Amino acid sequence: MELKLARKTLKSKPKTITIEKIEEDLHKNSILYFDNENSHKELKELLEYFEAKEYSVYMREVKYGLDEGEYIYEVHIVN
Repeated sequence: MELKLARKTLKSKPKTITIEKIEEDLHKNSILYFDNENSHKELKELLEYFEAKEYSVYMREVKYGLDEGEYIYEVHIVN
């Protein structure tokens, strides 16, 4: 499964990352930010994947503006 990372600027395109790549990089970075173009279902699958591997996972929406669509997802994955 591929997920879109949060954009660096409002006009840039989001980069994609696979679950396998996230798992490889967990020792360097356990807090990840995902773009709002990801569906809630995709992010729930990400949470379930890591919970099945006995990680503690926390997700929340982070608003960065007043508009309804101005948010990103913040995900913490801790071993």
